[in-house]
Amino acid sequence: MTRSTTFKATLLAGLLTVVGSTTYAADLTVGANIGNVPWEFEDASGKVTGFEVDLVNEIAKRLGKTVEFVNTPFNGLFPAVQSGRINMAISSITITEKRLESVSFAQPYYDSDQSLTVTAASGILGLKDMGDKVVGVDTGSTGDMWADANKGEYKLGEIRRFEGLQPAMLDLVAGRIDGYISDIPALLYYVKDKPELKVVERIPTGEKYSIMFNKDDPLATEVNAVITTLKQEGFIAKLHETWFGAKAEDTTSTVTVLDMPKGK
Repeated sequence: MTRSTTFKATLLAGLLTVVGSTTYAADLTVGANIGNVPWEFEDASGKVTGFEVDLVNEIAKRLGKTVEFVNTPFNGLFPAVQSGRINMAISSITITEKRLESVSFAQPYYDSDQSLTVTAASGILGLKDMGDKVVGVDTGSTGDMWADANKGEYKLGEIRRFEGLQPAMLDLVAGRIDGYISDIPALLYYVKDKPELKVVERIPTGEKYSIMFNKDDPLATEVNAVITTLKQEGFIAKLHETWFGAKAEDTTSTVTVLDMPKGK
């Protein structure tokens, strides 16, 4: 999906409707990097779906509000939420101390790490084999930051930046990059029916995903309260089973009610 692609969807009375370029006066505008499997992406029919889409739809329903999803490149989510062009943002966004200086997050709902994906034919078994290789990352993502910080240690070659998983995978299969570093749940989901691709190494980063808001926006507190309820009811745990085919562990943020993260 290109930078110029704009997809909008409106949820009215609990129903998600693809509206193309038509703009509805929704109560909540949600930025999302559509194509971020399995969090927010288009299914075979063109409908926007995914773990976080389902979660936001339910949150909007509980708040009695309509919601419009606006396709936004990952790196564009931050200025969009800070400027008020969107009310909140999703796309497996990691909570970090640095980000908390300028934005707010509701409590996390997913624990993750990064990972390295390569083609099965490449013979690459892990990061130790990536010396002088071209590595792909998502622009502005945790994987981008990790690769930049660890480039010297692993003697990585060029770091090539993409706007989402799909274009990165096209370049990986075509041999234009040698490996792709991104969120492990998305990559495990993506390669499960593609034997030509392999996730060869988990990169521990201790990431936790949440919904992002402008700094100190009261909406963050409202959404946080709904997430608490959804955890207590087991709704988010059920989403985990639906999208990942496995039960969420009781110690993870998918199940455990947590405080809203606070910056220093």
